[in-house]
Amino acid sequence: MSETAHRNATMEPRDEHNQRLLSLVHPHDWTNPAPKSRYNLVVVGAGTAGLVCAAGAAGLGARVALVERDFLGGDCLNFGCVPSKALLAAARAVAAVRGAGEFGVRVSGEVEVDFGKVMERMRRLRADIAPNDSARRFRDLGVDVFLGQGRFLDAHTLEVGGARLSFAKAVIATGARAAAPAMEGMDGLPYLTNETVFSLTGLPRRLAVIGAGPIGCELAQAFARFGSEVLLFESARGVLPREDREAAAIVRAALLQDGVKILGCGKSQKASAAEGGGIRLQSAGEGGGIRLQSAGEGCDVVVDEVLAAAGRRPNVEGLGLEEAGVEYSDKGVRVDDHLRTTNPDIFAAGDVCSPYQFTHAADFMARTVLRNALFRSRARASALTIPWCTYTDPELARVGLTEAEARERGVAVETFTRELAHVDRSILEGRTDGIVRIHVRKGTDRIVGATVVAENAGDLIAEISLAMTNGIGMGRIANTIHPYPTRAEAIRQAGDAYNRGRLTPLVRWLFGKWLSWTL
Repeated sequence: MSETAHRNATMEPRDEHNQRLLSLVHPHDWTNPAPKSRYNLVVVGAGTAGLVCAAGAAGLGARVALVERDFLGGDCLNFGCVPSKALLAAARAVAAVRGAGEFGVRVSGEVEVDFGKVMERMRRLRADIAPNDSARRFRDLGVDVFLGQGRFLDAHTLEVGGARLSFAKAVIATGARAAAPAMEGMDGLPYLTNETVFSLTGLPRRLAVIGAGPIGCELAQAFARFGSEVLLFESARGVLPREDREAAAIVRAALLQDGVKILGCGKSQKASAAEGGGIRLQSAGEGGGIRLQSAGEGCDVVVDEVLAAAGRRPNVEGLGLEEAGVEYSDKGVRVDDHLRTTNPDIFAAGDVCSPYQFTHAADFMARTVLRNALFRSRARASALTIPWCTYTDPELARVGLTEAEARERGVAVETFTRELAHVDRSILEGRTDGIVRIHVRKGTDRIVGATVVAENAGDLIAEISLAMTNGIGMGRIANTIHPYPTRAEAIRQAGDAYNRGRLTPLVRWLFGKWLSWTL
């Protein structure tokens, strides 16, 4: 939504799938409606948070206007969750074929990847999903959809395409975009972001990924499986720095096994145009030169493409926030725990104001906004239990605190870990590279956090999120029957470990006395 947001984003190539996508999320023949005299809610930005706000408010009978400069569906549909997971599914298929020999399945010859077909499939599936986020669908829901740059004129008026929208309440849901790589010499050089990488039609021979967070790790592994030589530049804090270090180490080992070369950034990095084409990247480590942690020492590298995946910036520019009395910074719009901005009639939701930059977090923040904006509720964002998942192979999912975070906050915890090497389903499928780790507040069975590394960790973490949200402790999890054999049994087995810990020497002695008496 800002003047710089998506400035490099394109819907290339102009094939039938992208044309179909554009006809849904930004139709060229769209005519903005005549504005109502006043709206209950004006929503600025049509990503996940904005769409949930608009649809929810309209369903409740409110007069709603939805304003979007670029593409309805936001990053999730167009440049994030949807296209990336289509690519990751293709990459998993490649890995499964290459690893079939372990199961007695013979594959003769080299496994060839038709990257053009991989990307064409992604574009087709993205367009198939797009109708749910389309301008026409929201018009049919009773929402006035305005395409164009929105800008606040004052505390209760927004202008778009020459029309003035007067509102009682408004929501800023303009999202975020990939941050430019903080690397000397990168200005003026071409680079990819999540907004442009899905426009590729040819596989890069050598790809540098700057940033080893979730996006960087996911795409580094995928492109390595497709056949690119991938160089992943990790930070001083390593791969997936926000996560449990043992869990992150499992993902790191998987990346290395798939051929990703992980480079220590050292104290400085610089980029320059390479002779003969490509981009030259140099980095000074402790001993000078790049620390190529998976392949010995090196001095510099030349790559065909650079993917910037080191952080995101909120889209706050060009919105007239000053005129609306909304405070913001380079970290986003300032909100309180009720997601209200410094203008009490304007709220914000999603990536533009949240440290949790996930689609599902934006969804539930939007639900909080609806209650507070339309019904004067006092719902709190801090009450939300928000899990997340990095969709590498294996996946790494997390909810709540890690053990290190609990220690920093002075929360005493007991930790229960179940390695997948001891879970029958994982053994049978040859996927023993993972853990289920659950932290409970010491002296109770109340769960304060968990990390899961497994092939389907994103699905498994939902059970623990449900337990945390509803106050279900480890004792009740241990008493919940899980199907055998499943990886989810590891969660129940962690509950068993909790119960065994309650069997103190005194309790065991008392049980022994009782059983002796009953003989």
